[in-house]
Amino acid sequence: MPELSSVERSSTPPKVEFPRQYNAAFDLIARNLQAGRVNKIAFIDDAGSYSYGELSRRANRFANAITKLGVQREQRVLLCMVDTIDWPVAFLGCILAGVVPVAVNTLLTTDDYEYMRIDSRSRALLISDVLWPKLEPLMGKIAGLQHVVVSGAMSGASSLRQLGFSALLESASDQFTPAETSPDEACFWLYSSGSTGAPKGTVHVHSSLISTAELFARPVLGVREDDLVFSAAKLFFAYGLGNGLTFPMAVGATALLMAERSIPEAVFKRLREQQPTIFYGVPTLFAALLASPALPDKGELRMRLCTSAGEALPADIGKRWTDHFGVEILDGIGSTEMLHVFLSNRAGKVRYGTTGLPIPGYDLRILDEHGQIAPVGDVGELQVKGPTAAMGYWNNREKTRDTFQGVWTRSGDKYSVDADGYYTYAGRTDDMLKVGGIYVSPIEVESALITHPAVLEAAVIGRQDDAMLIKPQAFVVLKAGFAATDALAGELQQHVKGKLAPYKYPRWIEFIDELPKTATGKIQRFRLRARPAGAR
Repeated sequence: MPELSSVERSSTPPKVEFPRQYNAAFDLIARNLQAGRVNKIAFIDDAGSYSYGELSRRANRFANAITKLGVQREQRVLLCMVDTIDWPVAFLGCILAGVVPVAVNTLLTTDDYEYMRIDSRSRALLISDVLWPKLEPLMGKIAGLQHVVVSGAMSGASSLRQLGFSALLESASDQFTPAETSPDEACFWLYSSGSTGAPKGTVHVHSSLISTAELFARPVLGVREDDLVFSAAKLFFAYGLGNGLTFPMAVGATALLMAERSIPEAVFKRLREQQPTIFYGVPTLFAALLASPALPDKGELRMRLCTSAGEALPADIGKRWTDHFGVEILDGIGSTEMLHVFLSNRAGKVRYGTTGLPIPGYDLRILDEHGQIAPVGDVGELQVKGPTAAMGYWNNREKTRDTFQGVWTRSGDKYSVDADGYYTYAGRTDDMLKVGGIYVSPIEVESALITHPAVLEAAVIGRQDDAMLIKPQAFVVLKAGFAATDALAGELQQHVKGKLAPYKYPRWIEFIDELPKTATGKIQRFRLRARPAGAR
């Protein structure tokens, strides 16, 4: 039998076909009304619950309101809001009207928001009141911004007339004829997380939202109408948008929204009180949950499925989670450019330490440094081909050409694939280390470090030694109760030597309070590389 190539030979995927006229928001809403789910709960937030019928009325009202404000089809609005019912109402309402929502994360700086508003040329700003202090300094100084719509209590003052989100809805009709958009028309933007530099406006089309559900949520995750889903990843994040909006709406399930940050106490509160059946997390959160003294017992929760994305899930975390709760974590990888997961473990077939198998409907390949298909087992650059690839980056032709190469999209990740077709993450393309002429994966070293009982998180980069040779350096966040000492640093080095080839151990270990990350949980190793030397 010949060796498997790096391109997955998967089963025929479900075919997602679209009419010539297609509006993504209308599809997600209408399919539930037509299925008789008018009174079925669509979303639960901190203030209450909302049926699919109520969601439809609110989205229609917002579409009317944004149109009345003079925002025209294909123009952008900046959506900077925490996860309450107003987020899906604004997002879906804009899309119904043919207006393009630009969803941005809620943990950025004033300068970040100024850059994104200017870059996107957004005509209106949709903002939660709790985020107003970050945006207020920009009011009156950004040309082209015509309206500010505040969700929640009105606050602050602006040279622009502030509008209340609720008041806008109350004054608008709940009947709206959706814009005659097409499947390939720009639908919404997401900004890349900036793990390797400045964020880029990533433009997605109408057909992509439902495609992620039909290719991944239904056949792989098995999301059902009777599920209550809870995503710790927020709606502004591509992963969270699918988890918390597209997937549940595609099948008529219910989604639980949480406005506050996803810290262990807040997550445990929802898991205990609301009893979701599907929980979507990220590796750093799973690690923090397992380390928390408030960790629930298995019998306290109702989870039947968990997923992880954003960073590779260390095998030790996955195994400990399953041992404790009896529930698997399906680790997968997606990207802002591909909108959601295209490579994932499967229920009952999880191999912790790998990212699993390609999602049917997507083709993957691993290329070596010469641009040729890498042999099975060799590390190379992962590229993906599939129907949810973005149109490109807004006003950035050079980076668009570099990332979107014909039908293939460069992931920016290094991977290998074994003879069974399981893919294993080896780091970002700019994170791989060459030690003594041999490639070393930072992820492999990090995964070894976190198996030590004192380590909560770890990140590994390359540093030059006195001979100007690259060697691994580790940044370690300790669990509560452990002290940063030279003795512990030496113990961690020996721990890694006992698990990996000796040349892979970190020559320096620096203890830090927190790893620099994007709002989506990705470690920003470029910031660690920029730190002045100060290792133990």
